Amino acid sequence: MTEAQARPQIETLKPPPVCGEHGEANQLVRDLLGRIGDKWSLMIIGNLAEGPLRFSAIQHAIGGISQRMLTLNLRQLERDGLITRTVYAEVPPRVEYEVTDLGRSLIVPALGLVNWAAANADQVKARRHAYDLEHGGPATP
Repeated sequence: MTEAQARPQIETLKPPPVCGEHGEANQLVRDLLGRIGDKWSLMIIGNLAEGPLRFSAIQHAIGGISQRMLTLNLRQLERDGLITRTVYAEVPPRVEYEVTDLGRSLIVPALGLVNWAAANADQVKARRHAYDLEHGGPATP
């Protein structure tokens, strides 16, 4: 197999024109990519994919996220229209978070990235190790 045959066909995937633009549209795309590419947002959306959850259930499902960080991320995701927050007038008050249709449309592409990472983790690990050995880095296995 030649190198050209082994190379993925990325020529068919062209970035949208907004990637080459300056101004408000480009800024919004960068903001959205930053939002979904951060440490917690996709984990929150992924956990909400099966149905609404309360704050404590989200925090427990993710693990390692502080109350403050979860609150900030939930607010941003709500602001971006990716999740909704519903307050029930009960005593004590009950609040549930749920992924919106817009947020649900993000799940398939996000899972594509997760699947790619899982499928290539061993190869990346080996290349990191080789690089570190060659360049005097930490050389972790």
